[in-house]
Amino acid sequence: MVEHETSAELEPIPQPPTKPIVGNLFDVDRGAPLEDIVRLANEYRPIFRLSLGSREAVFVSGFELVDELCDMRRFDKLVGRGLTEVRAFAGDGLFTSHTEEPNWQKAHRILLPAFSQDAMRQYFPMMLDIAMQLVKKWERLNRGEATDVTPDMTRLTLDTIGLCGFNYRFNSFYRERPHPFVEAMTRCLSESMQRAGRLRIQERAAVREARQFDADVASMNELVDRIVKERRAEMERTGSDPRPDLLGRMLTGVDPQSGERLDDVNIRYQIITFLIAGHETTSGLLSFSLYLLLHHPEVLSRAYAEVDSVLGTESDVTPTYGQVHQLRYVSQILHETLRLYPTAPAFSVHPLEATAVIGGRYRLTRERGATIVTAALHRDPSVWGSDAGEFNPDHFSPEAAQQRPANAYKPFGNGQRACIGRQFALLEASLVLGLILQRLELVDHDHYELRIKETLTIKPDDFRIQVKKRAHLRALQGATA
Repeated sequence: MVEHETSAELEPIPQPPTKPIVGNLFDVDRGAPLEDIVRLANEYRPIFRLSLGSREAVFVSGFELVDELCDMRRFDKLVGRGLTEVRAFAGDGLFTSHTEEPNWQKAHRILLPAFSQDAMRQYFPMMLDIAMQLVKKWERLNRGEATDVTPDMTRLTLDTIGLCGFNYRFNSFYRERPHPFVEAMTRCLSESMQRAGRLRIQERAAVREARQFDADVASMNELVDRIVKERRAEMERTGSDPRPDLLGRMLTGVDPQSGERLDDVNIRYQIITFLIAGHETTSGLLSFSLYLLLHHPEVLSRAYAEVDSVLGTESDVTPTYGQVHQLRYVSQILHETLRLYPTAPAFSVHPLEATAVIGGRYRLTRERGATIVTAALHRDPSVWGSDAGEFNPDHFSPEAAQQRPANAYKPFGNGQRACIGRQFALLEASLVLGLILQRLELVDHDHYELRIKETLTIKPDDFRIQVKKRAHLRALQGATA
């Protein structure tokens, strides 16, 4: 595609004032950059750039420009500096691969059936197994005892993807500390983000961090390789793989186009990718949704009414797959949570050609591309209206969703590079939130004020609540005592 705009017609991309040598380095908190980037995105909407040491970055938050950037005929996913650092342990897995890499196309075709509706039905009993572990833990809390929501949601979502995807039980609810894999992975993600923001001289000085990073990568690889080895041994004993889960498809699936299978190294990368992406974002989604419900009692009341109507009010009845799909208002709550707090708060694209002009004014290069700040896009008042910053699940009523332009809401990325597991995540989140609301009252005993922890994703930090059985279950328990 040839761009016809002349230099005279183009405009420089707006930029905050710079300082000599360091440029805009001090405009963004290196350890937690999102808040500053969203602030600048709102100030300079629809586009701005930053000089960050030796590199420049472009950020886009206005819908009209994002709409152009989501055109797959002109733009493709850019594996930016942060994801490039993650490739040290996720390699050319689905999330961190370049689209032109052979293993992305191959793995995408092989694994897509693992996220069909039929596959979701097969995963559902395992999702329910882990969700009940969370609910039972919370039901057994002593009066006045609090639980730290985000770590519990991390246990839940890690155990769910481990069991559904690889038939592996991390048994996180039976441990006092997080599973060693989680601790290693969390440190690796944090270090990857730190590396993305360091200057070269700072990176050379980070010797201790590099040693810990290498040890953590080796620890993750050891666990994943053991899971694969055990499954291969089981397949040899039985002569087949009776479980059509993610691991089974990785080991036996054949790409319909190339006729090839995934090699062992790529299988390791794919497993690590799914263990990261399959639990990091969903745990944040569930944690943010509980925070928002506690601060919007009218929404919480409406959610309770739907759950009681669909799932019933008896303690010994668990949800079915069909019932969870009937929790439409719960689904709206989850989508609205992802609008205000997209747990993957940004993604990057670059032109397919050497350069591209967007908005008829701003030139982008293939090398630099642009980062779409989803957390700011989702609050663009030109699309979301005067209450763009407010929590309102009716933003996702069927009528509102039908009228809204497609590229205004991008919590799962874009196009062919959108999250392959988004239906898995939403089914899991709907089940868990429905179960919690069916059985428990939520108590904001600390009057918690939101603090966000950033790694590759965002989550509420130190979010503690109390819970108690809902009144109808207490009454039922008293009647049967």
